[in-house]
Amino acid sequence: MIYMLLFLEFFKTGLFAVGGGLATLPFLQNISDKYGWFTSQELIDMIAISESTPGPIGINMATYVGYKTAYLPGAVIAILGLVTPSVIIIVLIAHYYMKFNEHPMVQAGFYGLRPAVAGLIGAAGFEVAKLSLFNTNKYLLTQKFADIVNIKSLLLFAVIVFLLNKYKKHPIYFLLGAAVIGIIFKY
Repeated sequence: MIYMLLFLEFFKTGLFAVGGGLATLPFLQNISDKYGWFTSQELIDMIAISESTPGPIGINMATYVGYKTAYLPGAVIAILGLVTPSVIIIVLIAHYYMKFNEHPMVQAGFYGLRPAVAGLIGAAGFEVAKLSLFNTNKYLLTQKFADIVNIKSLLLFAVIVFLLNKYKKHPIYFLLGAAVIGIIFKY
């Protein structure tokens, strides 16, 4: 039964998460809320691991969730669930695209998808920022306003934003630097 659930949930994610790996984040949050296979903190860890390892973030996250839920078979099934809709859709699009790519309805459909994709990625970014920069759980326990902000994470975020704007280096340098800082300062 767990294998069927993994396949179906990741099939839905692969079918509707238009725009790439970050667009899968709202779906993963929903899976977390629905099944409790992983916590919000584990989702943040998954994002960090998936972003810092080779390969598409969606595939990496499906692998992580599948393995955590049902080991190697779960990982394989989650990946299959995630990629199956894309394979089907790409085959269909490739077959019909040349006939219909100039049709106004097709162009309007692609134009309409752009803001939806931006919204999904924006919502995912907001969730990641909320979970990594703010301590809402700690604030709820202590009721101290100072506890709502994770100062170390906020400072690291500000430094990385500054450095990204000042130095146009490859993102891997910033990821590695943030990982080293996280180890040194025990985030």
